[in-house]
Amino acid sequence: ISIPTETVYGAAANALNEDAVLKIYEIKQRPQFNPLIVHVASLEQAEKYIEYVPFKAKLLANTFWPGPLTLLFTKKEIIPDLVTAGSKKVAIRIPNHSLTLELLNKLNFPVAAPSANPSGYVSPTSAEHVYEHLRGKIPYILNGGHCTVGVESTILGWNEDEEPEIYRPGGIAVEAIEEV
Repeated sequence: ISIPTETVYGAAANALNEDAVLKIYEIKQRPQFNPLIVHVASLEQAEKYIEYVPFKAKLLANTFWPGPLTLLFTKKEIIPDLVTAGSKKVAIRIPNHSLTLELLNKLNFPVAAPSANPSGYVSPTSAEHVYEHLRGKIPYILNGGHCTVGVESTILGWNEDEEPEIYRPGGIAVEAIEEV
């Protein structure tokens, strides 16, 4: 299905089901070497799928979640390699959209949800955009109105020295992250 977030609409599927994840790649015509972001409703849910939460990550999560920040963590084996493109790291975020948070709180699994558009196209910021780009390829669009941020989430991880590193600029300013 397509879900709204504060950043862009996502093409969502059960992140623990490889067949469902494959459908995301097919619908988007996205190469499987491009990892997906996993969405959860809380840090407690995220902890089921990651090895540990470093102190700095906890600070950032407590400040910016729910919101347009994606954090990279060492994944547990329950997360399929297909989701992470073979990486031992998984990208996790908590979206700040009431409908999607309500959905995520009702599910007993996380959802992989990259932008709901064909790869290489502008990311959708409304249900109408999703419909225009993926008509007939996606069975359901959860219409949550227009996205308030309108650009993808900022992706942050840590290098070998445990220093934060921005992998993709996005909805959270680097300066705001540096303040924390």
